[in-house]
This record gives sequence, structure tokens and C-alpha cells, in this order.
Amino acid sequence: MNDLFEKLTAREERLAVVGLGYVGLPLAVAFARKLDTIGFDVNERKIAAYRDGHDVTEEAGDDAVRESTCRFTSDERELDGARFIVVAVPTPITNDKSPDLTPVISASETVGRHLQPGSVVVYESTVYPGVTQELCAAILERESGLKCGVDFKIGYSPERINPGDKVHRLHTIRKIVSGMDAQSLDVIANTYGLIIEAGVYRAENILVAEAAKVIENAQRDINIAFMNEIAMAFDKMGIDTQAVIRAMNTKWNALGFYPGLVGGHCIGVDPYYFVYRAEQLGYHSQIISAGRRVNDGMSAFVAGKIVASLIHADKKVKGARLAILGITFKENCADVRNTRVVDIIRELSEYEMDVRVVDPVADADEAQREYGVQLCGMEDVQDADAVVVAVAHEAFRRLDLAHIATLQRGTPVLVDVKGIYDMDAAKDAGFVYWRL
Repeated sequence: MNDLFEKLTAREERLAVVGLGYVGLPLAVAFARKLDTIGFDVNERKIAAYRDGHDVTEEAGDDAVRESTCRFTSDERELDGARFIVVAVPTPITNDKSPDLTPVISASETVGRHLQPGSVVVYESTVYPGVTQELCAAILERESGLKCGVDFKIGYSPERINPGDKVHRLHTIRKIVSGMDAQSLDVIANTYGLIIEAGVYRAENILVAEAAKVIENAQRDINIAFMNEIAMAFDKMGIDTQAVIRAMNTKWNALGFYPGLVGGHCIGVDPYYFVYRAEQLGYHSQIISAGRRVNDGMSAFVAGKIVASLIHADKKVKGARLAILGITFKENCADVRNTRVVDIIRELSEYEMDVRVVDPVADADEAQREYGVQLCGMEDVQDADAVVVAVAHEAFRRLDLAHIATLQRGTPVLVDVKGIYDMDAAKDAGFVYWRL
């Protein structure tokens, strides 16, 4: 293993990325610029798209995928030739908010079946501390018949991809790396150093790297929960939260957080991994659990304000026509995983509303497959009783108030979840307006 890095750079050995989503695809494309690289995913539709030069994640870009030398495949037998394997599969939560390690278990089994002596396996998937060494290593050993630490080594390097962010990219974000020993850490750090311009941070051990990932997102979750809590309180006080934040942010050490729906595959998920592991060891999380409860309740709060806005405009709630603009978990990003907009739709379905969802950015097939939501175009929005701007896509920021009014019948109602429109201008234009 001492010469694995040299053999990789000489293209005498091959690197493989297992899982080609928002994290894995940019990794595979970046590594392929430096090394002989395989990109593996069980989703044949996704592989076909990449082979055709289409980036379904929109993270690397069509041109980069089209020009990449990465060999995209859904044939796991091609992993036989890889000696440095990166596992970048999703790790969601179950309905009861417990970690769902099914994807990482399945990926470990696949890698194990083709693991060769002298290999290094690095996990990027978010897990609670202990999973890589206690669970993944055991699966690799069982499937391969090899001994971890003797025949192969493992490491952990948490993903830090920020979907839709065009500034903070894979190569500009400092990468945490860790290995099971000094030898594996050197190989892992040197290999990632080929593609990460911002450099790597060598964590003391795998447990530290695993913990850093879940906590960096839990910290953000707690701060957003605080803003959500004050937003709900200020709503009762008749105080505009956005105005308060603008005033507060004039101080140099204000943190710059805003209230909102907290979804996605990181902030809305990772804290539950910490809570789960802590409770396994007899510690009941207080602050992190409380933050999750607040943020998970925001969809119901917003749905209630939609109903209140309709009533204020003297419109019937049952059977109301509603246009929701945006379903992705964040702006200018096609990812609909763990989006909390769906919870708003479900809350409103209890009132038998006619809800139409418009999102020119979202993956329409995924929205239909995951949530049973059929997306429509702006041309399909007519005679609505209210418009809800749920996601601050650039396409929606370009819509002026006059146009939004033409989409509606009677007194126009605008629920501006992200606060992208001018409140005074909306009220002057005759809107019943509410923002978080």
C-alpha cells in the first residue's frame, strides 16, 4: 500500500466512485482529470444520462460530464480493477427519524464483493460516529474474505457539497480526511489533495471526522431553529421578522441566519444521526432535539398562515385554488430530497384545496416518483386564490407583483415564505401579504 498513491498517479491503478449523485458525480469528474477513474451507480437511467453527456445533478455541468474520461457504469464487476474506492451514497432517515443505513450497507456489500488486497476504501456518506469502523469494515471483511487493517484499509472524508452553490464548489471547500492509521491517512490525504485546491484537513481519526460532519450541520440547524422560533413569536406580536433581522445584522458579530423551511439531505437529516448515537449511549439530546422539533414544525405553521391569509381575503378555504412556486429543498437547485414544501402540500390537502406546483428547476420525474407531485408550468396557473412562493428560485425573483396578481382571482394573496418581495409594495398593490 505504500506505493498506492504513486501507482494511482501513474495510472497503473484505478480509482472508483460508488454512488453518482450530487456528491459522487462531481468527485468522479474531478478525479478523472487526474486519475484513471470509474464512476459506478446502480441507477441505469442515471448512467445512461451521464454517458450521453447530461448531468442530471447540475453540479458538474453537461460539458464537464461530456468531456470527462470517467468510465460510467452500472456493472459492479468493473469495480474489480479499482484499488482506491470512494463510497458516496445517500444516508437518509426513516419515518421514525432513525438513521437509514440501507444504502451504505448495500454499497459496502457491493464493494466488498470486488475488494482486492492492498485497497483503500473511503466513505463520504454522512454517518454517526462509529459506523465506518464498526459496521462498514465488518461488511467489507465478510464479503471479501479479507482482513481490515491487514489486507485493506479504510478511511472517512465527509462530503461538503452545497447543492446549487456556484461559489463554494468541491475544489474550493477544504476537505476533512481521516484514515484508520498513518499509512492510510497519507494515501487518502494525497489522493484528495490532487483535486481539492483549498487543501485537506487531517483529522486525528475516523471518529473525529464522522462527528465533525454531523455536528457542522446540527449547528446550522440549531441556529435556523432559533430564527424560526422568534419568527413565530414575532408573528403573534405583529412584528416583521425580516425587519428585525436587517436591524440585528448591522452588528459585526450577527450570524446572518434567517427563518425558513429546513430540508435537504444534510441539515434536516444529520442532527438525527447524532441524536440516535447519543441515545444509544445513554445521553438524551436536548438542544439538538429541540431544534429539530421546531424546524420540523415549520411546514404546519406556514400552512396555517396560508389558510389565515385566504380567510383574511374573504376567500373560501375548502376547494381554494392554490399555486405553490417551488418544491426543491433550496433555491436554484434541482434536488427535491427531504423537501419540506411537500409537508405544506400535505397539510393543505386536508382542506381539499386544488394545489398546483410550479418549479422550472426541480427534477420533475423525481418529484413524481418520490412524492406523487406532478409539476406544471406557469401557464397552468390561472384564477388562483393564492400564490405561495415557497422557494427563492431566480426565476421567481424575476416575477413582479403585477404578474403575480394576474394569476389570481379576487383579492390577490401572496404568501412569501422566503421574503423575496417588498412587503410595503405588495400591500400598496392590494395584496393580502404574509412572509416568514
